[in-house]
Amino acid sequence: MTALFLRDLKLSIRAGGGALIGVLFFLTIVAVIPFGVGPDLKLLSRIGPAIVWIGALLAALLGLDRLFQAERDDGSLDLMLIQETPLVLTVLVKCLAHWAATSLPLVIASPLLGLFMNMDETAIGATMLTLLVGSPAITFIGAVGAAVAVALPRGGLLVSILVLPLTIPVLIFGVSATYAAVEDPAPFLPPFLILIALTLFFAVIGPAAAALALRNTAD
Repeated sequence: MTALFLRDLKLSIRAGGGALIGVLFFLTIVAVIPFGVGPDLKLLSRIGPAIVWIGALLAALLGLDRLFQAERDDGSLDLMLIQETPLVLTVLVKCLAHWAATSLPLVIASPLLGLFMNMDETAIGATMLTLLVGSPAITFIGAVGAAVAVALPRGGLLVSILVLPLTIPVLIFGVSATYAAVEDPAPFLPPFLILIALTLFFAVIGPAAAALALRNTAD
């Protein structure tokens, strides 16, 4: 499993620019918002957490279609299906490697991008924390879409269409927890705990559903 994690980590970084492309796309989304809404610093500060979360969500969707594509192309997907290691565990390790290569750099870059939106220290810290907790759920959800579309020659758009509606609850509670940390009357812990629960839920459901989809695709 360690060897698989390191292999997928290297492949995720190399394929299409990996983390660099995601961070640049993230930066582009956040950087153009001030040009669209104008120089109102109070408005930018108010919508900043939501914009950073939306940018991170869209950037995380970029490489999901390649999660199982390399194994499909070189034939190792068939070996994954017949090996003694449970396929669910293999999918889980691949998801963690993909998250470490693509979404973790977005979490690290979020404080810098928060400055573009005139966010204060509390908002930046809360946004980074909620992204760290909630972004794995996006990868686990995306694994299902990637498994469904792995047999299609151009399944990237299909993966985004399938995954995006399912990530809305993660986005809602991630943004809600961030705003709750900034606004004193609103409690931070309830939406944050729900965000953790969503990640744990999809950590179980996502790999299992992806493994089932891979087996059906192979059949």
